[in-house]
Amino acid sequence: MLELLTDPQAWIAFATLTALELVLGIDNIIFISILVDKLPAARREFARRIGLLMAMFMRIGLLLVLAWIVGLVAPLFTVVGEEISGRDLILILGGLFLIWKSTTEIHHSMEGAQDDGKAGAVKATFASVILQIMLVDLVFSLDSIITAVGMVDDVRVMIAAVIASVLLMMLFAGAIGRFVSDHPTIKMLALSFLVVVGVVLVAEGFDHHVPKGYVYFAMAFSVVVEMLNIRMRKKSAKPVALRPPHIPGS
Repeated sequence: MLELLTDPQAWIAFATLTALELVLGIDNIIFISILVDKLPAARREFARRIGLLMAMFMRIGLLLVLAWIVGLVAPLFTVVGEEISGRDLILILGGLFLIWKSTTEIHHSMEGAQDDGKAGAVKATFASVILQIMLVDLVFSLDSIITAVGMVDDVRVMIAAVIASVLLMMLFAGAIGRFVSDHPTIKMLALSFLVVVGVVLVAEGFDHHVPKGYVYFAMAFSVVVEMLNIRMRKKSAKPVALRPPHIPGS
């Protein structure tokens, strides 16, 4: 253990993997924020922390069964000329789930806004929210774990990176969640982003690689534009102080 702590290569690998987990965890944070928004306000923070903790233990569990993870790349069957492995099947099913869930949330947001005057008309149970967080985290973590296997040989470094990244997510997830909840247009952008991520996952399941950098850049650009719109709306909403009319000779 001591030689691992004094090895600069181990620290470089730890920092790289932690950054990778954070970047790939952006999707997860957005999804968690949208899911917990359906719970009562008093339980959202608790659900967010429980969801992230369960996700952390799930990722550590997957790291401890690396032989099984590596074996998922072996072909299981063929569909329209494409060999489908266990990993591909998880990505396809996870992508379809994301598309379905995000489309349903968009529908509920639009219909709820028309029917009840608020977007959060449809509520969910605490257990169902946690279960959905765990299912989606399984899909999101699969690629990062397979990437980690190719980058680092020591499982201890991988586990440390997972724990560090989840702790950092906990630090920022609350603020991101509240911001998404308070701004319906940002929430709609996030849901649209998750639909795109779902399509990318399905495409990757069929061995059509789409660079995620393009998707992240498009989403970041859209968020920047919407932030400017929010700032302009706040400025226009501020009451303008009217000067009293000038009376000649006064």
